[in-house]
Amino acid sequence: MTDKPAQDDDRHAAKMIKKKAARDKIMATKTDEKGLVIVHTGKGKGKSSAAFGMIFRCIAHDMQCAVVQFIKGGMSTGERDLILSRFTDICAFHTMGEGFTWETQDRSRDTEMAQAAWEKAKELIRDPANHMVLLDEINIALRYDYIDVAEVVAFLRDEKPEMTHVVLTGRNAKEPLIEIADLVTEMELVKHPFRSGIKAQIGVEF
Repeated sequence: MTDKPAQDDDRHAAKMIKKKAARDKIMATKTDEKGLVIVHTGKGKGKSSAAFGMIFRCIAHDMQCAVVQFIKGGMSTGERDLILSRFTDICAFHTMGEGFTWETQDRSRDTEMAQAAWEKAKELIRDPANHMVLLDEINIALRYDYIDVAEVVAFLRDEKPEMTHVVLTGRNAKEPLIEIADLVTEMELVKHPFRSGIKAQIGVEF
């Protein structure tokens, strides 16, 4: 009588050996390093959350990093509170916005704040001590033309230090930014509790 589970295990092991060999061959060709321009965009949840995950990785590895928040000035978030209470020695945190644009309802003020945030962002990116700089919700400021996307693209292309990673989050990333980015992830919305009347909840959204 044939031992089918044993045959299945043998076939699986042989398949994994081949897969590992192919993977190792591919990985052997990946030897370069560079500072990446990373864009998180799309209608789905998780753009800032994923970006802060990378910031906390930097903190865990004792790598200097920085955050500039362009929009969420009116909100207390778990990420900001944790960094400000425990990690200011390794992660500079600047909340420059005053809330979402539909709350402020003041275009000239929003533009002024976004421009100030961009100036701070450039200062932090130029500092080679920073391994990573997160520009949280900058895509919203770019969408409403509070900041010129051509200026942002030119700066990232021409002035960003070679080994500095810059992460840009927010919906509706503009095409010129996507074109120069090294890594672009679009979060797709499949389901969201907000549509069922569930409000934003602590520990999930902020």
